[in-house]
Amino acid sequence: MSGPAEAALELRKDLVRHLRAGHPWVFRKALERAPRGLPAGAVVDVVEQGRFVARGYYDPHSAISVRILTRDAAEAVDAAFWRRRVARAAALREELVAGTDAFRLVHGESDGLPGVVVDRYGRTAVLKLYSAGLTPHRGAIVEAVRGAAPGLAGVYGRDEIPHDEEDEASAPQGRVLWGEEPPDRIAIVEHGMKLLVDVRRGQKTGLFLDQRENRRLVRELARGRAEALNCFSYTGGFSVAAALGGARHVVSVDVDREAIALARENFQQNGLDPADHAFATDDAFELLARYRQQGRRFDLVVCDPPAFAKSQRAVEGALAGYASLNRAALAVLAPGGLLVTASCSARVSAEQFFDAVKEAAFKSRVELQLVEERRQPPDHPVSPQFREGRYLKCLVYRRVA
Repeated sequence: MSGPAEAALELRKDLVRHLRAGHPWVFRKALERAPRGLPAGAVVDVVEQGRFVARGYYDPHSAISVRILTRDAAEAVDAAFWRRRVARAAALREELVAGTDAFRLVHGESDGLPGVVVDRYGRTAVLKLYSAGLTPHRGAIVEAVRGAAPGLAGVYGRDEIPHDEEDEASAPQGRVLWGEEPPDRIAIVEHGMKLLVDVRRGQKTGLFLDQRENRRLVRELARGRAEALNCFSYTGGFSVAAALGGARHVVSVDVDREAIALARENFQQNGLDPADHAFATDDAFELLARYRQQGRRFDLVVCDPPAFAKSQRAVEGALAGYASLNRAALAVLAPGGLLVTASCSARVSAEQFFDAVKEAAFKSRVELQLVEERRQPPDHPVSPQFREGRYLKCLVYRRVA
């Protein structure tokens, strides 16, 4: 789409400051009145008393009515726009990402492309769109990805946005947008560790690439630790890392039977015998309770659960959930052992997460030392104007007693 915007949407009084400061979202309630009949994906100008503020795309199905693409009144949102933005994102990865052939190529708002996520797995790019307003622009985005990522064999789409944006389970599995069908299992390499990825049926785009450097850390931390436990293990990335690092026996637990089966395959891919380890299709909370009753102890425990808070009103319950989970993990952590615990809930701040673990330690009467604190890697950058993008927290604690 090119040329002038299709509509001008007036902001309510005194709501322009955060947009001028760089925030990329305009909520429905921030508009003076909702437009009638404006289709999803329409390019609109957001104005204050008729004066241009920013330009973006419209989504009638979301509480976020407009996602901002540019604050330059002279910049058209056309095919060249998408090419420029995707190429700029790709240049960052070329500079800062090393040791892997799987990384995030485009990271939405923080790359100036709100709602657009592109993950690359070897010769396959997976596109995930988080707004119905992007649907009319999909073709231009695919072409931009092709131009910015040489060597691709195909682009696979996992977007197909449901109207309830938090109900990803209702979305179709996806389809080829360009090029070849992806293989059933894409083999990728991550700092020497081999992992198989299912981009059709796997969670998000197939793998949680934001934990790549933390998996590398776990490999280093596992040295000399006999027993390791990986809760919410998914396809076993942290588990394989722990085993390669020296953990003699690793227990992987996840409720997803297919993910556990792929975890076994990932052990084999790295020359590790799955028979030397344990794989449980189980609820992590229930398994932790049984281990506590049995007196099981582990030298390394990893807790990387799915987001506990998908809305602001869920934050209080999420904090209670994080405290409960970490309390259960501490009950099976041996003195001198390490707890690697993570939160990917954007609405839970780093301080809130830290306090949830502190509460767990207090109620467990366990003394902890925080030995490392981490965030997401460079291919998941954070815009200072978009605090919501600072979502991943990973804390490493040592149990003193």
